[in-house]
Amino acid sequence: MSPIGIYVFAFVIFVYVAHWIFRWRNPPCKGRLPPGSMGLPLIGETIQFFIPSKSLDMPVFMKNRIKKYGPMFKTSLAGRPVVVSSDADFNHFILQQEGKLVELWYLDSFAELLGQNGSLKEGFVGYLHKHIKKIVSEHFGPERLKSKLLPQLEDMVNKSLHAWSKQDSIEVKHASSTMILDFTSKLLFSYDSEQKGESLSETFASFIEGLFSFPLNIPGTTFHKCMQNQKSILKIIRETMVERGDYGETSRGDFLDSLIEDLKAENSLLTNDLITFVIFALLLATSETIPSTLTLAIKLLTEHPLIMQELVRENEEILVNRENKETGLTWKEYKSMTFTMHVINEALRMSGSIGILRRTKEDIYTNGYTIPKGWTIMIVPSSLHLNPDIYKDPLAFDPWRWKELGPNVRAKHFIPFGGGMRSCGGAEFSKVLIAVFLHVFVTKYRCSNVKDGEIVRTPMLGFGDGQYIKVSKKTQSE
Repeated sequence: MSPIGIYVFAFVIFVYVAHWIFRWRNPPCKGRLPPGSMGLPLIGETIQFFIPSKSLDMPVFMKNRIKKYGPMFKTSLAGRPVVVSSDADFNHFILQQEGKLVELWYLDSFAELLGQNGSLKEGFVGYLHKHIKKIVSEHFGPERLKSKLLPQLEDMVNKSLHAWSKQDSIEVKHASSTMILDFTSKLLFSYDSEQKGESLSETFASFIEGLFSFPLNIPGTTFHKCMQNQKSILKIIRETMVERGDYGETSRGDFLDSLIEDLKAENSLLTNDLITFVIFALLLATSETIPSTLTLAIKLLTEHPLIMQELVRENEEILVNRENKETGLTWKEYKSMTFTMHVINEALRMSGSIGILRRTKEDIYTNGYTIPKGWTIMIVPSSLHLNPDIYKDPLAFDPWRWKELGPNVRAKHFIPFGGGMRSCGGAEFSKVLIAVFLHVFVTKYRCSNVKDGEIVRTPMLGFGDGQYIKVSKKTQSE
C-alpha cells in the first residue's frame, strides 16, 4: 500500500472511531436525555460504580452524581445505558407501570445468572407472575405465618441461638445467613442441610460475590466462579425434582409440592426449568437481604444501649403478660411489638438495597427529559431512605422517628421490598423472622462485641472482615 493509501486508511479508521466514541457519549434520543456521563466506551462507569464506600450513607457513585446532576442522571453500567433516579414521585410512578411503560430487567450479569434470558423471564410476566406470587403468598404470607410458620420460626431461632452460645464467637452475617437459608430451603423444597451434610449458605455466599462483577464468563474470573456456583445450586434443586417424580412424592407440604401439582394441571404454564429457577430466585432473595439487615440491626443495637434497653423492655413485657408461660410467641403478641417494628423499619431503611431495575418498553417523558425505549431505569432506595428532608439526621439510628412518619411517607419514601405489582411477596415473612429473632435474642440472651465489622458498600452492604459477637444465655437474675 502506498504512503497516501496508508494515510487515507488511518484517517478513515480515525474518523470511524471518533464517530463511534461520539455516538457512545451522545446516544440517539427523540428529545433531551437526562444529564450525566456515559463514561468510557463499553465499560461505561462500571468501575466507578463498584468502588467501595465505607459508610451507611448512599454509595459515593450515587451521591456525587446526584449532587452534580440532580435527582436523575444518565450513565452506562456493564455496557448498558442506564438512567438513575432518586426522584420519589417518578420512582413511585415507574413502580406502578409494570407491564405498561416498563418491564422487569436485570443488568447482563444478573440476566444470565438469574435466567432473565430464559426460564425465569417467562415466570415474571403477566398472568404467570401473578400466579406464582399467589403461591408464594400461600406459603409465606400472613395467614401461613399466623397458622403455622410463627412457631417454626421461633423454634429455629431458639435452636440457632443456643448453638451460637456454645461458641467462643460467631460472625453474625454468616451465622444468620446459614440459619435463614437452612430454614427457607426446607420450606421451599424440603432440603435438609443436616441430612445432606451441606448447607447452601457457603455456595450462595460465593455466588453473591460475583453477582455485580463484569459479565466475563471465562475460567479464573469472578463471574465464571459465580456461574459455577449457580449451576451447583440448580443441580441440587433439579435432583430433588427428579426424586419427587421418580417416587411420586408430592405430599411434603412444601413450596415445591404446590409447583409440581400446578405443573401436572391441564394447560399449566409452568415448566421444570421455570420451577427450578423460581426456587433458586427465592433462595437468593433470603440469602442476602435478611441476613444483612439482621446483622446491621444487631450491630446498631450493641452501639445504642438506650435503644436496646427499650427493645428489651417491650419484649420482656410480653413474657410478663403471657398467661401460659410455657407457650411461644403468638400472632397477637407479634402484632403488639410496636417498638420492635420501629427497630426493624429503621434497620431496613439504613441497610437499603442496591437498586430496583426496570427496562423501558417505549420512550418515557418526564420533567423535560426523555428516557429512550430499551434503556434501564435504576431506582435507588437509599436515596429515598436517606433523604434528610424526609428523615431528619438520616444516618442516625433512631427507631422513635417511626412514631411520626405517616402512610404517605412510607408509600413513596420507604421501599425496602419494592413497590407496585413487583413488591416482594415475602415482605411479611422477612419482618416476622427478624422480629422473632430479636424477641428471643433480647429476652433470653445477651451479647458482647468481639470484633466490630467496618461498614462497606460495594455497592451491597457488607461488614468488612465480619461482625463478630459473643452470645451468652441470660441468668435468671438478669
